[in-house]
Amino acid sequence: MLAKRFVDYLLAYKRYDPAAKSIIEIALLYPGPRVMLFYTLAHECYRLKAYFLARLLSELGRLLTGVEIHPGAKIGRRVVIDHGMGIVIGETAEIGDDCIIFHGVTLGGVKFDPVKRHPTVGQRVMLGAHSVILGPIVIGDGAQIGAQALVTKDVPRGAVVRGLNRIVTSEE
Repeated sequence: MLAKRFVDYLLAYKRYDPAAKSIIEIALLYPGPRVMLFYTLAHECYRLKAYFLARLLSELGRLLTGVEIHPGAKIGRRVVIDHGMGIVIGETAEIGDDCIIFHGVTLGGVKFDPVKRHPTVGQRVMLGAHSVILGPIVIGDGAQIGAQALVTKDVPRGAVVRGLNRIVTSEE
């Protein structure tokens, strides 16, 4: 199963990135698939309640890639982390299939209570560079979050957000 998930990530990158010349290049030189390999191992350890090992694997992934993913987060298939440096994904965050996450994105919480405190991101969502999505909010399927947007409220399916919680419609 781990091998299939990793291959899915590699193929997603190959489809997404025209600069990627080969699967070998992606597997060895791109930080996104590498951190997803560490995340997948760490998440499995977390699921088995081997919390120390899960955090250790997570920290190794962060050290090697600059991407911090809590092992408790739930991440779907074929998620592409483009460039990656500075991404933070919190413990109760959930990300659907086929999403694209650019560098500097934060999926963070707004409190420290042991409850659902991080965002839920639907399928086929694009999270722009340095966007910050905070709290137990929902980003609908197919939404696009613009670069440097701060999002603290639910975003409907297919919406485009730019700036501070500003949802842009097709009329603008």
